[in-house]
Amino acid sequence: MPRDSFVHLHLHTEYSLLDGAVRMKELMQKAVEFGMPAVAVTDHGNLYGAIEFYQEATRAGIKPIIGCEAYVAPHSHKEKASSLREAAYHFTLLAQNDNGYRNLVKLISTAHLDGFHYRPRIDKELLAQHSAGLIGLSGCLAGEVNSAIQSDNIDKAKQAAAEYRDILGPENFFIELHDHGMDEQRRCNAVLPKIAKDLGLGLAAANDVHFLRRDDHDAHDVMLCIGTGKMVQDESRMRYTPELYFKSPAEMRALFKDFPEAIANTLAIGERCNVSIEFGKSKYPEYPVPEGQTREGYLRELCYKGLEERYGERAKIDNQLRERLAYELGVLEKTGFVSYILIVWDFIHFAKGRGIPVGPGRGSAAGSLIAYVLGVTDIDPLQYGLLFERFLNPDRVSPPDIDVDFCEARRGEVLEYVRQKYGERRVAQIITFGKLKAKSVVRDVGRVMGMSYRDADRIARMIPNELNITLDSAAEKNSELKRAVATEPQTKQLFEYAKILEGLSRNAGVHAAGVVIADRDLSDYIPLCRDVKGNDVISQYPMGPLNDLGLLKMDFLGLKTLTVIEDTLALIHKREPEFSLKDIPLDDAASFSLYNRGETIGLFQMESGGMTNLSKQFEVKKLDDIIALIALYRPGPMELIPEYVRAKKGVTPIKYLHPLLEEICADTYGVMIYQEQVMAAASKLAGYSLAQADLLRRAMGKKD
Repeated sequence: MPRDSFVHLHLHTEYSLLDGAVRMKELMQKAVEFGMPAVAVTDHGNLYGAIEFYQEATRAGIKPIIGCEAYVAPHSHKEKASSLREAAYHFTLLAQNDNGYRNLVKLISTAHLDGFHYRPRIDKELLAQHSAGLIGLSGCLAGEVNSAIQSDNIDKAKQAAAEYRDILGPENFFIELHDHGMDEQRRCNAVLPKIAKDLGLGLAAANDVHFLRRDDHDAHDVMLCIGTGKMVQDESRMRYTPELYFKSPAEMRALFKDFPEAIANTLAIGERCNVSIEFGKSKYPEYPVPEGQTREGYLRELCYKGLEERYGERAKIDNQLRERLAYELGVLEKTGFVSYILIVWDFIHFAKGRGIPVGPGRGSAAGSLIAYVLGVTDIDPLQYGLLFERFLNPDRVSPPDIDVDFCEARRGEVLEYVRQKYGERRVAQIITFGKLKAKSVVRDVGRVMGMSYRDADRIARMIPNELNITLDSAAEKNSELKRAVATEPQTKQLFEYAKILEGLSRNAGVHAAGVVIADRDLSDYIPLCRDVKGNDVISQYPMGPLNDLGLLKMDFLGLKTLTVIEDTLALIHKREPEFSLKDIPLDDAASFSLYNRGETIGLFQMESGGMTNLSKQFEVKKLDDIIALIALYRPGPMELIPEYVRAKKGVTPIKYLHPLLEEICADTYGVMIYQEQVMAAASKLAGYSLAQADLLRRAMGKKD
C-alpha cells in the first residue's frame, strides 16, 4: 500500500440511520480521488450496508474493510442498565479475514437478538468467544477507555485496554486517536499514547466520519434534528463538529503529525484486512422427500400426476403438453432449482389443505406449466400463450421468482409452517429501508427548520406525484416550485438541505412480503435483528444482497382481497352450500358493465382514480380487456394508452410496424403491451431463441 496515503477505519454511512450521511457510491468516488487503497465501514451496531459497501468498493477498485461500531455492555449483554449512558460503551470492530467476518456477523446478530437494551449490545465474554479474525480499536469518546480517562480514572482506562488486548491479542487491538479540536479529545490524547506504550499496543488515527464533505455539515445537522426530534434552533441538543468529514490523507497526516505511527498503522491494518464474500452459490435448503426417492424423481411424479388432474384424457394424447412439461423439468434439473419448486409446492399444498385462500398466481411464474400442474398457480400458460423462459431462463441461471398471494388474515399460519418445517433460525422476514424521498424530505427538513406545517406542505405539494421523482426534476417540471426556490430565501435554504439529504435511508422496516430461507442457521451467513416491535427475527441485509448471496428469497404476500373473497363465500354458502368460484362465468356482461361505468371500488388493482377513468374509456367486453387494462396502467406502457384505446374503438386503423408482428399483436390492436410479446417479436423477427429473447426483455426493462 502507498506509504503516503491513509485508510479511514471508523466511518458511518447512511445505514447509521439519521446519524451517518455517507452514500456508498460517493464514498468510493472520494476514496479513488484521494488515492486511498482501502476504506472501512463501521455503522452503529449494525451491518445493514455491508454487502452494498463491499460491492461498491470492489467495483471501484478499493479494498473493502467490513466493520461495525459495536456497543459493549459494561457487564453481561443480558443485564439491563438504568440509562442509555450506562447501557454500553462504543468499540470499533473490523473483520480481518473470512473467519472474522463470520464472527462479526455472529456478534452483531447476538447483540440484536439477545442483548438489545437501548442499543444492540455484546459483552466481553461474547467478544472472547468470537474474537478470531477480528481487529479492535478502542473507539471514540464514548469508548470504555476514553470514558475512564474523562472520569480521571487512568487505572480503570488502562485495565479496560488490557482486557481488550487479552481478548483480541496485542497485535489485533489498537488505541484509537481522534482529533476534532475538542477539549475532551485533547485530554484523552495526552494519556492514550502512554497507555498504548505501557501495554505494548499500536496507535491508530481515525476521524469518526459521518459525512463526506465539510460543506455537508449543516445539512447533516438538519438530519440529526430529524432523527432526534429537535429543532435546528434548539440550544440544548446534540451537535456534531464540522470536522467529522472524509478527510484526505494529507489532512489526516497534518492532524496527527506528532503520531506518524498512528497513520502508518491504518495502512498496515488495511493491508491485513482481506475478506472475500462469495456471491451466487446456492444456499437453498434441500427439500426433504419421502424415503427411497430422489428430489428429481419425486418432482416428476407430482408433475405427471398433476398433469392428468389438470388436463384429464388430454394429458395422455397431447404431445405438446408432455413435451412442454419434459422441457421445463429438464431446465429445472439442469439449473438446480428442483428443491426450490418443491419448497413452494409444499407450503402452497399446506395452505390449500388448511383452507387458507391462495391467489391464482402472478408474475413470471404463471408461464410455468410445472407451476400449473403442481397447483402453485391456477393459470394455464398454454391457454394464454405464456412463456416458461420468462420464469426460468436456461441461458442465464438466476433464481426463479414465485410471488404467492395468501389471505391476509392467515398469512402468518403459512409463515409459521415454514419456520417449523425448516427450523426457527433458518427462516426470517426481510428488512427494508424507508428513504428520505422528495416530498417527505421537504416536510422533514421544513419541520426542523421551524417552518409551519402549512408552509412546508405548500412546497411539498408543488412536487409532482411521480414515482421516484427527484427534487431537481420536480423543480424543472413545476415552474411555481422553481420560482419559489429562486425568490424565497427560506425555501431556497430548505431546498439546499433537502437535496443533500434526499434519498438517504431514514428508518428500517419489514418487507411486506419477503421471507428468506437457508439450509442452516441464517446467522452462519447473514446478520439478523428484530423488527421495530422487538418480536420477529428479520435479516439485516435487504432483498438485493440476499439474492446476490445465493439465499432463497420468497414473497409471501398478504392480500386483503383474498380475505374479502373468503368472507363473501362464507356468506354465500349459508344460502347456496354448493356454490364454487369455478361456477362464475368469465364472459359475464353485467360484470363488464361495472368496469364501463367506473364502479371499481373494492376491485383488486382497479381502485385508483386513474384506473377508474381508464376503464370507463376502455369499453370492456371480455376478460382479455381487463388483462390489457392492468398491463397498460403502469410506468412505460401508460404512454401507449391513447393509441391503444383509439385502435380498439376503431377511431384509427390498426397498424403493425412489420407484417410479421400481426400474429403477435393482433389481440392488442397492433400495440405491444406484454413482455411475452417482446420475446415473441425478438424470436420471430430476429431468430432469437426464447432464452435469448428473455435476455433482451431484461435489458429493455433495465433488469440485471
